[in-house]
Amino acid sequence: MAGFLSDLVQYRKLLMMIVVLGISGTHLIGFQMSVINYASPHIQKFINETWLERYGLVLSQETLTLLWSLVVSVFCVGGMVGCLCSGYLTAKYGKKKCLLFDDVVLITATLHIGFSRRARSFEMILIGRFLEGFSAGMNMNAHMQYAGEISPKKLRGFVNVTSSVFLALGKAVARVLGLRDLLGSEDTWNLLLSFPGVMALIQLLFLPFFPESPPYLLLQKGDKDGCLRAMKQLWGEANYHAEFDDLMKEKATKKGTKIMNVLEVLREPSVYPQLITVLLLLLSLQLCGLSAITFYTSEIFQTANLQESIIPYVSLGVAVSELISVIFCSSIIDHFGRRILLWGGYSLMALTLVLLETSLLLSDRFLWLPYCSVTLIFLFIIAYGMGPSGAVASVMTEIFTLTTRSSAFVICGIVIWLGLAFTGMIFPFAVMLLGPFCFLIFIAVLVVSAILIYLFLPETKGKSTFEITEEFKTCRFKKQRRQAVEENAAEEKTFCTKL
Repeated sequence: MAGFLSDLVQYRKLLMMIVVLGISGTHLIGFQMSVINYASPHIQKFINETWLERYGLVLSQETLTLLWSLVVSVFCVGGMVGCLCSGYLTAKYGKKKCLLFDDVVLITATLHIGFSRRARSFEMILIGRFLEGFSAGMNMNAHMQYAGEISPKKLRGFVNVTSSVFLALGKAVARVLGLRDLLGSEDTWNLLLSFPGVMALIQLLFLPFFPESPPYLLLQKGDKDGCLRAMKQLWGEANYHAEFDDLMKEKATKKGTKIMNVLEVLREPSVYPQLITVLLLLLSLQLCGLSAITFYTSEIFQTANLQESIIPYVSLGVAVSELISVIFCSSIIDHFGRRILLWGGYSLMALTLVLLETSLLLSDRFLWLPYCSVTLIFLFIIAYGMGPSGAVASVMTEIFTLTTRSSAFVICGIVIWLGLAFTGMIFPFAVMLLGPFCFLIFIAVLVVSAILIYLFLPETKGKSTFEITEEFKTCRFKKQRRQAVEENAAEEKTFCTKL
């Protein structure tokens, strides 16, 4: 306990910076992805009323659905564009300047949405949602990289997981503010959607008082003194020498100061093991069954005979469970490591889905099974938060050097946004065709992912980025050497046969 309190005092400025990064970082991404469900009926009604005022006609259901789908999907389009721009902008201007620019974009977006009712223009909502998506796409990459680069080795897992903590916090805040008793009413939905602008303004005011990331200052800008000042400001005296030596080792490599673009990263064979690892983690995260759980939550609660007025608060309890479990993950990840949280979390999630599948199929035979389903939903969310939700973010940041990190995050971001769009379009049809049996797909994905992670993912706890990169190179060298030995053995066998 004494060591924990001393760390709080020693790294108090780092903790303050984590909060400043998070309130307008992944916190708002989680908020924006969840809050749109609460504003859905009010926005559709507003679109219909606006059309009626302009043209004297009531929109057909098909046209209204199309316009609403544009409001939802334009966020993903903006996210894709922001993600594509983030690699170049973070490499050229640094994470700090990109986040400040991002705050201006987000404030502009929320002003469009906030004044859309007064202007009687649903087009302003479309513009605002696109700008919010652009902000989210850039912010996700910049926030995660920034958090990973300002953290000392002993706290790196904790700091990396904070991006997932703030993401879960955003979902919970959206469910709280989205309640009808607060901002989820027909008269206040535009204020609900304008909440991110307030958080962006706070970051815009306070982030200039914190330094740029030390690795960026040293490796990209060649500012040794600036790097040392940043480390002292964030970590205190006598806590930065080992970290600085690791950065100097990275700088001493041939490509230590040149940040590679996306095409160069895709053409660099030495980065392939890291890229394949991250793509596996991201795909498994998107296909782990979280969307199915979210889709079935209300239906399961209704089957359990919960009152309609209580269901929103129970759903809020699900979001709070995710938040608490991710916070718990941040406190144990530097003790247990990333690898065990990943394969163990996926295994526990797979077991929970097996039990949930059984509970849903037999719910008509036993009256108490729906209540078991409710409990299993909470267990699934807790397993997700304690394992993959936090550990994936940490591994993504740790396995890439500064020279490849920005472009690698662009590639990963494209996968994330394409996955969101794909699952959003395909998943409802899968549920329609398969019903509860759709969980079998996710169970298979979870089991395969757990096995692959257990067999092939190296542990990154307590290692510098340079050491992790060298470990990936060693694994690749061992594989090539084993292939060469097998080829030589085959040649010797052929030679002996000819004799």
